Amino acid sequence: MNATEPRRRWWPRSVRARAALAAASAAAVILVGIGCWVHHDVYRQSTQIAEDQAKAQLWSLCDQLRQGVVPDTTNTVPYEVVATDRRGAVAYGGGMADFDPGTHHVMPAPPKARQVELITTVRLPANPDYDPSDKLSVSGGTHQVVTADIWADDLTSAKAAALGVAADADLRVYVLVLPNTAEAITSTTDGLLLRAGLVGLVLIAAAAYFTVRIALRPVEAIRALTASVTASDPRERVTVPATGHEITALATTINTTLQRLDDAAARQRRFVADAAHELRSPLTTLLASLEVALAYPERTDWPATATTAARQTRRLHSLAEDLLLLARLDTRAPAADPETVDLTALASRLAEQYPLTERPLTLTCDSTAPAYARGNPDAYERLLRNLIDNAARHAAHRIQITVRNQDAWVVLTVHDDGPGVPTEDAERIFERFVRLDDARSRDRGGTGLGLAIARDLAHRHRGTLTLAPRTLGACFELRVPRASAPDEE
Repeated sequence: MNATEPRRRWWPRSVRARAALAAASAAAVILVGIGCWVHHDVYRQSTQIAEDQAKAQLWSLCDQLRQGVVPDTTNTVPYEVVATDRRGAVAYGGGMADFDPGTHHVMPAPPKARQVELITTVRLPANPDYDPSDKLSVSGGTHQVVTADIWADDLTSAKAAALGVAADADLRVYVLVLPNTAEAITSTTDGLLLRAGLVGLVLIAAAAYFTVRIALRPVEAIRALTASVTASDPRERVTVPATGHEITALATTINTTLQRLDDAAARQRRFVADAAHELRSPLTTLLASLEVALAYPERTDWPATATTAARQTRRLHSLAEDLLLLARLDTRAPAADPETVDLTALASRLAEQYPLTERPLTLTCDSTAPAYARGNPDAYERLLRNLIDNAARHAAHRIQITVRNQDAWVVLTVHDDGPGVPTEDAERIFERFVRLDDARSRDRGGTGLGLAIARDLAHRHRGTLTLAPRTLGACFELRVPRASAPDEE
């Protein structure tokens, strides 16, 4: 493989295949756990069945011996009866003949201590005729047996003679617990579990695959539709399923996002149209005045023409700066490291330095207590200057700036004694390129971006800018989080 080629991953890329693989893996773990539990439980119960079978055979043999009857050698469970007189095996069957005991016995001689019933282990010699395919055939080695004793007191002389033992001999009956019974049942169960588990895994993986495939059909429809959406025309909407599950929430969210894109595109188109209109007005005025001056140079008042050109050029410069600032604000670029700004000192300085040459206005700042806020000093100055510029265009005689600390906020107000703002236009004046009817004059109306920029700067500093209700004039209220004094930090 080429070193520049991406390394291929072994796991599937498709969500359907991944879901099927995950479901099959989880099911495999669960099935293995269940299989182990079933295996041990079946083996335990099968062993118990083998022990119960041996016990039943044991008591059947004991009943026959107490009646003086030699048991039939065709019994299915291997057994042997041994007497204390050591004459040999009284009786045996179920494959014990394969050990060729003859007149001797394979099982140990019974001890003198008597017992009713006992489950123990014995060690058998090697069986030369052992056949693994025969369930009754027993190999040598250690095996589990159940035993019971028949005492001489339970036998009459005639019964003892019929059994071929001495009158005072005790008998011990050994019945072998077949080891192959539990193993055979468990092996059969394991085979069934394995086949059922494999089939179950395939069915679970297929069910998960097709279930996810059906569930993702609305997602594919949403993907295909959103792929056709463009930034300039995001008017498409996806179909919201009526199921109420996560796909419904996804479709609703995508429609909300598309609506925001549509609104943003509409605002952008309106902004471009308004900006073109605002740029065209001073350019038209500037071009017209220059063309008239050039057409009639001998009758042109060149100082007046230069003054007009300079005024329109300043308007173009101001508009260009405002547009660039709005573009930076719209990008939501991270601000520089914030500083602690004294808004009272800033307002007092602007009140002293603000030029009021065109009309006789009084600009005062009646606050003296420091009011600290965190942010960019240039941004705060631009915000306050825009508010003062707006007030200066509409004030009749007086502009008043007030700064005060109010709990966790710094509240700054700029109040003018002009005609005020109608209640229905209290929010519209903060939109871009919006001027009210009495401010339509391009000479005095500004660019229509000052209040919009001021509100954006307030929001950027986690504050608010609103029009406070007043009976006379307009009062703009800025609220920003209060900060600690520099010497307290």
